[in-house]
Amino acid sequence: MFYKKNVEGYHSRVKGIDQKTLVYGERTLLAEFLLKKGSIIPQHSHPYEQTGYLVSGHMIFRVGNERYDFQVGDSWCIPMNAEHSAEILEDSVVVEVFSPVREDYLPDKKYYA
Repeated sequence: MFYKKNVEGYHSRVKGIDQKTLVYGERTLLAEFLLKKGSIIPQHSHPYEQTGYLVSGHMIFRVGNERYDFQVGDSWCIPMNAEHSAEILEDSVVVEVFSPVREDYLPDKKYYA
């Protein structure tokens, strides 16, 4: 599967958080997130390992009882079923890989080659 950059296909499940799946395979899914300053990703967990990279911006992650201050270039791996949340301190762009594939993030195929 290949993806050609475009501005369409973003979805908002939480106010101020826009998500788009870039590509996916049998075991992994790559997503981009556009996060608005002041947004909150509420505490949650899911059965997916979540590995990410902060492309731009600044955010605070909470995983379990730990607090992490992420700046541009920082990355993370959140284990499956770990409680986590985030506070967005600046407009930010994040790229994340989920494994196994998140079926709720599977996209409309019209954006893919």
